[in-house]
Amino acid sequence: CIGFYGLKHFKIKICGNLDTDIVRTKSIFTVLEQQAPNDYAFTLDGNEQFLDANQFRLHWNELTNNLPDSFLDHLLFVEQPFHRDIALSESIGEALRDWKDAPPIIIDESDGDLDSLATAIALGYKGTSHKNCKGVFKGIINRSTINSLNRKSGAQEFLMSGEDLANIGPIANHQDLVVQAALGNESVERNGHHYFSGLSVFDQAIQDDTLASFPDMYTQNPEGVTRLDIRNGQLSVEELNDLPFGTRDSIFNLINS
Repeated sequence: CIGFYGLKHFKIKICGNLDTDIVRTKSIFTVLEQQAPNDYAFTLDGNEQFLDANQFRLHWNELTNNLPDSFLDHLLFVEQPFHRDIALSESIGEALRDWKDAPPIIIDESDGDLDSLATAIALGYKGTSHKNCKGVFKGIINRSTINSLNRKSGAQEFLMSGEDLANIGPIANHQDLVVQAALGNESVERNGHHYFSGLSVFDQAIQDDTLASFPDMYTQNPEGVTRLDIRNGQLSVEELNDLPFGTRDSIFNLINS
C-alpha cells in the first residue's frame, strides 16, 4: 500500500494486550521506517480498550519505552483509548490533568452529544473526530470550537481528525470528503478501498459514469473496475467541491433506476 498509493499518514491500532501491542507496533514501525517517506506520521487508535486511566498510562509508558525514541517524533495523536462508559468521567479528567507529559488524546466514539467536545476539552482532551454519521452540522460546530480554542491559545493545540466507516463512492465517500474539505481536515482516514474492490459492487454503467464524471479522482484497474486514484497519498477532491452534494445527478439517477 505504501508503494502503490504513496501513503505517508497511517493509523496504528492497539488491542490493549501489552505484549501483543509491543510486538505489533515494533513491526509496523520498522516497516514505516524502511518504506515510508521521511515525513511520515501516524495516529494511535486505542479503540476503547482501557477501563482505567492509570491502566492506559502504564500501557503507554511501557509501549513507548520498548520502541525507539524516534517513534514519538511521528505521532500525531492518540484516539479514544478509554471505553465510552468512562471516557468523559471526572476521574478520567483528573488523571489527564495530572499526566503532564501525556500524548495528545482525542475522543471518537464518545462524541455522541452536541456538548461532548466541550466536556472532553474541559477534562483535558485535545479534540475530536469527524465522520458524517455524527452529523454534518455538529462537525461544523466542533470545528468552530476547535478553531476558537486555537486562536485563544495562539497555537494549534486542539485538533479534529477525519475518520472513516469504510465509505465508498460514488455517493457516501464523496459526501464525506466534501464535508472533510469544508472543515479543513487535510489528513483524513480512508479505508473503504481496502475492504472493497473499487466500485465493483455497482454495475458497469455506474462505474463508467463515475469515472467520466470524476477523472481526477478515479481510474480503472486492469480488470476494468473503477477505483480511487490515490497518488502520493493524496486524493483530488476539486471536482467534488464543484458539486453541492459531491456527485452528479446522472449518478443518482443510475443508482435509483
